[in-house]
Amino acid sequence: MKLQDFTEFDNLEFLAKQIVEGFITGLHRSPFHGFSVEFAEHRLYNKGESTKHIDWKLFARTEKLFVKRYEEETNLRCQIVIDTSSSMLFPAHEKLKKSKLAFAAVSSAALVYLMRRQRDAVGLSLFSDQLEMHTQAKLSKVHAGIIYTKLDQLLETKISDEKNKTNAAQMLHQIAESVHKRSLVIIFSDMFDQNKQDDVFSALQHLKHSKHEVILFHVTDKALEEDFDFHNRPYRFVDLESGEVLKINPNELRDDYRTSIKAYIKELKLKCSQYKIDFVEADINKGFKEVLLPYLLKRNNLY
Repeated sequence: MKLQDFTEFDNLEFLAKQIVEGFITGLHRSPFHGFSVEFAEHRLYNKGESTKHIDWKLFARTEKLFVKRYEEETNLRCQIVIDTSSSMLFPAHEKLKKSKLAFAAVSSAALVYLMRRQRDAVGLSLFSDQLEMHTQAKLSKVHAGIIYTKLDQLLETKISDEKNKTNAAQMLHQIAESVHKRSLVIIFSDMFDQNKQDDVFSALQHLKHSKHEVILFHVTDKALEEDFDFHNRPYRFVDLESGEVLKINPNELRDDYRTSIKAYIKELKLKCSQYKIDFVEADINKGFKEVLLPYLLKRNNLY
Protein backbone atom coordinates (compact mmCIF):
# COMPACT_ATOMS: atom_id res chain seq x y z
CA MET A 1 0.00 0.00 0.00
CA LYS A 2 1.55 3.31 -1.15
CA LEU A 3 0.79 6.98 -0.66
CA GLN A 4 -0.18 7.45 -4.29
CA ASP A 5 -2.87 4.77 -3.91
CA PHE A 6 -5.06 7.29 -2.08
CA THR A 7 -6.68 10.30 -3.72
CA GLU A 8 -8.89 11.20 -0.76
CA PHE A 9 -8.32 11.06 2.98
CA ASP A 10 -11.81 11.33 4.41
CA ASN A 11 -11.01 9.44 7.60
CA LEU A 12 -7.35 9.25 8.56
CA GLU A 13 -7.95 6.90 11.48
CA PHE A 14 -9.82 4.47 9.21
CA LEU A 15 -7.04 4.69 6.63
CA ALA A 16 -4.45 4.02 9.36
CA LYS A 17 -6.40 0.93 10.42
CA GLN A 18 -6.51 -0.38 6.83
CA ILE A 19 -2.76 0.15 6.43
CA VAL A 20 -1.91 -1.60 9.70
CA GLU A 21 -4.27 -4.53 9.26
CA GLY A 22 -3.04 -5.10 5.71
CA PHE A 23 0.54 -4.89 6.92
CA ILE A 24 -0.01 -7.39 9.73
CA THR A 25 -1.73 -9.80 7.34
CA GLY A 26 1.26 -9.47 5.05
CA LEU A 27 3.65 -10.18 7.92
CA HIS A 28 2.12 -13.57 8.53
CA ARG A 29 2.31 -14.46 4.83
CA SER A 30 5.96 -13.46 4.63
CA PRO A 31 9.22 -14.84 6.05
CA PHE A 32 8.19 -13.00 9.24
CA HIS A 33 5.51 -15.65 9.88
CA GLY A 34 5.11 -15.93 13.62
CA PHE A 35 6.33 -12.40 14.31
CA SER A 36 3.94 -11.39 17.05
CA VAL A 37 1.84 -8.29 17.38
CA GLU A 38 0.63 -8.07 20.97
CA PHE A 39 -3.00 -8.32 21.98
CA ALA A 40 -4.71 -4.98 22.36
CA GLU A 41 -6.40 -5.93 25.61
CA HIS A 42 -4.30 -8.72 27.08
CA ARG A 43 -0.78 -9.54 28.18
CA LEU A 44 0.83 -12.84 29.15
CA TYR A 45 0.34 -13.86 32.77
CA ASN A 46 3.53 -13.72 34.85
CA LYS A 47 3.98 -16.57 37.30
CA GLY A 48 3.41 -15.51 40.89
CA GLU A 49 1.15 -12.51 40.25
CA SER A 50 -2.51 -12.26 41.21
CA THR A 51 -4.90 -14.43 39.21
CA LYS A 52 -7.70 -11.87 39.66
CA HIS A 53 -7.58 -10.52 36.10
CA ILE A 54 -6.86 -13.72 34.16
CA ASP A 55 -9.15 -14.12 31.14
CA TRP A 56 -10.39 -17.69 31.69
CA LYS A 57 -12.49 -17.70 28.53
CA LEU A 58 -9.39 -16.95 26.47
CA PHE A 59 -7.56 -19.69 28.40
CA ALA A 60 -10.26 -22.16 27.42
CA ARG A 61 -9.64 -21.39 23.74
CA THR A 62 -5.85 -21.09 23.77
CA GLU A 63 -4.70 -23.01 26.86
CA LYS A 64 -2.51 -19.99 27.63
CA LEU A 65 -2.87 -17.59 30.52
CA PHE A 66 -3.50 -13.95 29.58
CA VAL A 67 -4.25 -11.08 31.95
CA LYS A 68 -6.71 -8.36 30.99
CA ARG A 69 -5.01 -5.02 30.51
CA TYR A 70 -6.49 -1.72 31.52
CA GLU A 71 -6.35 1.80 30.13
CA GLU A 72 -3.69 3.03 32.55
CA GLU A 73 -1.27 0.23 31.64
CA THR A 74 1.32 0.82 28.94
CA ASN A 75 4.40 -0.95 27.61
CA LEU A 76 6.24 1.86 25.93
CA ARG A 77 6.26 5.62 25.59
CA CYS A 78 6.75 6.88 22.07
CA GLN A 79 7.20 10.42 20.78
CA ILE A 80 6.52 10.98 17.08
CA VAL A 81 8.38 14.02 15.74
CA ILE A 82 7.50 15.49 12.33
CA ASP A 83 9.39 18.16 10.39
CA THR A 84 6.70 20.49 9.00
CA SER A 85 9.01 22.94 7.23
CA SER A 86 8.16 24.02 3.69
CA SER A 87 10.70 21.68 2.09
CA MET A 88 8.55 18.78 3.33
CA LEU A 89 5.80 19.89 0.90
CA PHE A 90 7.87 18.67 -2.05
CA PRO A 91 6.85 17.42 -4.63
CA ALA A 92 3.43 18.97 -3.97
CA HIS A 93 1.02 16.79 -5.95
CA GLU A 94 -2.13 18.35 -4.50
CA LYS A 95 -4.66 16.07 -6.22
CA LEU A 96 -2.95 13.00 -4.82
CA LYS A 97 -1.88 14.76 -1.62
CA LYS A 98 1.50 13.27 -2.36
CA SER A 99 4.34 15.01 -0.57
CA LYS A 100 6.94 14.19 2.04
CA LEU A 101 4.73 15.80 4.67
CA ALA A 102 1.69 13.76 3.58
CA PHE A 103 3.77 10.58 3.72
CA ALA A 104 4.96 11.48 7.23
CA ALA A 105 1.40 12.26 8.38
CA VAL A 106 -0.13 9.03 7.08
CA SER A 107 2.81 6.96 8.34
CA SER A 108 2.44 8.57 11.76
CA ALA A 109 -1.30 7.87 11.82
CA ALA A 110 -0.59 4.20 11.08
CA LEU A 111 2.00 4.12 13.85
CA VAL A 112 -0.44 5.71 16.31
CA TYR A 113 -3.03 3.05 15.47
CA LEU A 114 -0.46 0.27 15.85
CA MET A 115 0.86 1.69 19.14
CA ARG A 116 -2.61 1.92 20.62
CA ARG A 117 -3.28 -1.64 19.52
CA GLN A 118 -0.20 -2.60 21.55
CA ARG A 119 -1.20 -0.42 24.52
CA ASP A 120 1.70 2.00 24.02
CA ALA A 121 1.49 5.68 24.96
CA VAL A 122 2.16 8.12 22.13
CA GLY A 123 2.91 11.84 21.91
CA LEU A 124 3.32 14.17 18.92
CA SER A 125 5.80 16.97 18.24
CA LEU A 126 5.72 19.19 15.14
CA PHE A 127 8.54 21.57 14.24
CA SER A 128 9.87 23.87 11.55
CA ASP A 129 11.98 26.78 12.79
CA GLN A 130 9.86 26.71 15.95
CA LEU A 131 8.13 24.05 18.01
CA GLU A 132 4.59 24.19 16.63
CA MET A 133 3.11 21.43 18.79
CA HIS A 134 4.31 19.20 21.59
CA THR A 135 2.18 16.74 23.56
CA GLN A 136 3.32 14.32 26.21
CA ALA A 137 2.82 10.61 25.50
CA LYS A 138 -0.60 9.36 26.60
CA LEU A 139 -2.72 6.30 25.99
CA SER A 140 -6.23 7.75 26.11
CA LYS A 141 -8.65 7.64 23.19
CA VAL A 142 -9.28 11.39 23.49
CA HIS A 143 -5.56 12.09 23.18
CA ALA A 144 -5.32 9.83 20.11
CA GLY A 145 -8.23 11.74 18.57
CA ILE A 146 -6.35 15.02 19.02
CA ILE A 147 -3.31 13.54 17.28
CA TYR A 148 -5.35 12.15 14.37
CA THR A 149 -7.00 15.57 13.91
CA LYS A 150 -3.64 17.33 13.79
CA LEU A 151 -2.20 14.80 11.36
CA ASP A 152 -5.28 15.22 9.17
CA GLN A 153 -4.64 18.98 9.13
CA LEU A 154 -1.09 18.35 7.90
CA LEU A 155 -2.55 16.62 4.84
CA GLU A 156 -4.27 19.88 3.93
CA THR A 157 -1.07 21.94 4.10
CA LYS A 158 -0.41 23.75 0.83
CA ILE A 159 2.50 25.76 -0.51
CA SER A 160 1.95 29.42 0.35
CA ASP A 161 3.82 32.70 0.35
CA GLU A 162 4.54 32.19 4.04
CA LYS A 163 7.68 30.04 4.21
CA ASN A 164 8.42 27.73 7.11
CA LYS A 165 12.15 27.29 7.36
CA THR A 166 13.87 24.43 9.14
CA ASN A 167 15.75 24.63 12.39
CA ALA A 168 16.00 20.93 13.14
CA ALA A 169 19.08 21.35 15.31
CA GLN A 170 17.51 23.75 17.81
CA MET A 171 14.11 22.05 17.79
CA LEU A 172 15.50 18.55 18.39
CA HIS A 173 17.50 19.94 21.32
CA GLN A 174 14.27 21.43 22.68
CA ILE A 175 12.34 18.19 22.20
CA ALA A 176 15.12 16.23 23.93
CA GLU A 177 14.68 18.54 26.95
CA SER A 178 10.87 18.25 26.83
CA VAL A 179 10.54 14.46 26.72
CA HIS A 180 11.26 13.69 30.36
CA LYS A 181 10.73 9.94 30.54
CA ARG A 182 12.78 7.46 28.53
CA SER A 183 10.97 7.01 25.22
CA LEU A 184 11.23 5.74 21.71
CA VAL A 185 11.57 8.88 19.60
CA ILE A 186 10.52 8.51 15.95
CA ILE A 187 11.57 11.37 13.66
CA PHE A 188 10.21 12.08 10.17
CA SER A 189 12.35 14.65 8.35
CA ASP A 190 14.15 15.29 5.09
CA MET A 191 17.00 16.68 7.26
CA PHE A 192 17.44 19.73 5.04
CA ASP A 193 18.46 22.27 7.65
CA GLN A 194 19.68 25.86 7.59
CA ASN A 195 22.27 25.05 10.27
CA LYS A 196 25.63 23.40 9.87
CA GLN A 197 25.56 19.61 9.63
CA ASP A 198 27.49 19.31 12.90
CA ASP A 199 24.73 21.22 14.73
CA VAL A 200 22.11 18.75 13.50
CA PHE A 201 24.29 15.78 14.44
CA SER A 202 24.78 17.28 17.90
CA ALA A 203 21.00 17.52 18.35
CA LEU A 204 20.56 13.86 17.40
CA GLN A 205 23.27 12.96 19.88
CA HIS A 206 21.42 14.94 22.57
CA LEU A 207 18.42 12.61 22.18
CA LYS A 208 20.66 9.62 22.85
CA HIS A 209 22.29 11.31 25.83
CA SER A 210 18.79 11.66 27.26
CA LYS A 211 18.57 7.84 27.15
CA HIS A 212 15.94 7.77 24.41
CA GLU A 213 15.89 5.18 21.65
CA VAL A 214 15.69 6.92 18.29
CA ILE A 215 14.54 5.99 14.79
CA LEU A 216 15.16 8.57 12.06
CA PHE A 217 13.00 8.13 8.99
CA HIS A 218 14.81 10.12 6.31
CA VAL A 219 11.85 11.13 4.14
CA THR A 220 12.68 11.83 0.50
CA ASP A 221 11.35 11.54 -3.02
CA LYS A 222 14.33 9.41 -3.99
CA ALA A 223 13.87 9.64 -7.76
CA LEU A 224 13.84 13.44 -7.77
CA GLU A 225 15.81 14.47 -4.69
CA GLU A 226 18.57 11.87 -4.74
CA ASP A 227 18.75 10.55 -8.31
CA PHE A 228 17.83 13.97 -9.77
CA ASP A 229 15.75 12.15 -12.36
CA PHE A 230 14.46 15.07 -14.41
CA HIS A 231 14.06 15.25 -18.18
CA ASN A 232 16.68 16.89 -20.37
CA ARG A 233 15.06 20.33 -20.66
CA PRO A 234 15.14 23.66 -18.82
CA TYR A 235 13.42 23.76 -15.41
CA ARG A 236 12.56 26.47 -12.94
CA PHE A 237 13.56 25.21 -9.48
CA VAL A 238 12.10 27.06 -6.47
CA ASP A 239 13.50 26.73 -2.95
CA LEU A 240 10.35 26.07 -0.91
CA GLU A 241 11.87 27.58 2.23
CA SER A 242 13.52 30.72 0.85
CA GLY A 243 11.63 31.32 -2.41
CA GLU A 244 14.93 31.53 -4.30
CA VAL A 245 14.55 30.61 -7.99
CA LEU A 246 17.12 28.80 -10.13
CA LYS A 247 16.62 28.25 -13.87
CA ILE A 248 18.78 25.41 -15.21
CA ASN A 249 18.86 22.28 -17.31
CA PRO A 250 19.31 19.36 -14.86
CA ASN A 251 21.84 17.71 -17.16
CA GLU A 252 24.24 20.56 -16.47
CA LEU A 253 24.72 19.66 -12.82
CA ARG A 254 23.26 16.18 -12.33
CA ASP A 255 26.60 14.49 -11.64
CA ASP A 256 27.78 17.14 -9.17
CA TYR A 257 24.39 17.15 -7.43
CA ARG A 258 24.33 13.37 -7.04
CA THR A 259 27.86 13.40 -5.65
CA SER A 260 26.97 16.07 -3.07
CA ILE A 261 23.69 14.51 -1.91
CA LYS A 262 25.23 11.03 -1.66
CA ALA A 263 28.07 12.43 0.45
CA TYR A 264 25.59 14.14 2.79
CA ILE A 265 23.44 11.03 3.23
CA LYS A 266 26.52 8.88 3.78
CA GLU A 267 27.65 11.25 6.55
CA LEU A 268 24.16 11.24 8.08
CA LYS A 269 24.09 7.44 8.11
CA LEU A 270 27.58 7.32 9.64
CA LYS A 271 26.66 9.70 12.45
CA CYS A 272 23.46 7.80 13.19
CA SER A 273 25.45 4.58 13.35
CA GLN A 274 27.95 6.18 15.75
CA TYR A 275 25.16 7.43 18.01
CA LYS A 276 23.26 4.10 17.76
CA ILE A 277 20.31 5.75 16.06
CA ASP A 278 18.32 3.63 13.61
CA PHE A 279 18.49 5.32 10.20
CA VAL A 280 15.74 4.32 7.76
CA GLU A 281 15.47 5.53 4.18
CA ALA A 282 11.79 6.41 3.72
CA ASP A 283 11.09 6.89 0.02
CA ILE A 284 7.60 8.37 -0.40
CA ASN A 285 7.17 6.32 -3.59
CA LYS A 286 7.32 3.07 -1.63
CA GLY A 287 4.80 1.46 0.70
CA PHE A 288 4.17 2.14 4.38
CA LYS A 289 5.80 -1.20 5.20
CA GLU A 290 9.07 0.77 4.97
CA VAL A 291 7.99 2.55 8.17
CA LEU A 292 5.95 -0.04 10.07
CA LEU A 293 8.41 -2.92 9.87
CA PRO A 294 11.44 -1.01 11.23
CA TYR A 295 9.25 0.24 14.09
CA LEU A 296 8.04 -3.27 14.98
CA LEU A 297 11.56 -4.71 14.78
CA LYS A 298 12.87 -1.93 17.04
CA ARG A 299 10.06 -2.42 19.52
CA ASN A 300 10.55 -6.17 19.52
CA ASN A 301 14.25 -5.70 20.34
CA LEU A 302 13.48 -3.29 23.19
CA TYR A 303 10.74 -5.36 24.82
